[in-house]
Amino acid sequence: MTTPQRLEQGDTAPAFTLDDQDGNAVSLADFAGRRVIVYFYPAAATPGCTTQACDFRDNLNAFAGEGFAVVGISPDAPAKLQKFAAAEGLTFPLLSDADHAVAEAYGAWGEKKNYGKTYEGLIRSTVVVGRDGTVELAQYNVRATGHVAKLRRDLGLD
Repeated sequence: MTTPQRLEQGDTAPAFTLDDQDGNAVSLADFAGRRVIVYFYPAAATPGCTTQACDFRDNLNAFAGEGFAVVGISPDAPAKLQKFAAAEGLTFPLLSDADHAVAEAYGAWGEKKNYGKTYEGLIRSTVVVGRDGTVELAQYNVRATGHVAKLRRDLGLD
């Protein structure tokens, strides 16, 4: 099992380019000069991931008003992400990281335990990237429910 190398405040955020739910390439560089919330979730259309995505959706205007973009990343294929976005009215990019290389670079892939079993998988995580491309905040093993409200508090938006 691998132990992920977690990002910390001040680290340079790893560059990435991934396909979104519509098959368009989206890069971290596309957000240069803006603050971006990059959140990693295990699987589209599951209860926890739906709750978290809808919380981001419901707070999207507030985040945008404070200068933040939101991007979700999971190992799901673009077709599954497209169905998820349509079903839940998600208007921010959902990116497909099928080989989990970006999740690994961000420290969001590693050992997990569930029902007594240990395996490797996606660790629900959020990284806030500043205008200059450095990490402002990195949170790992976050809970799906209540995470967006906590993130808003941690960013001083409430």
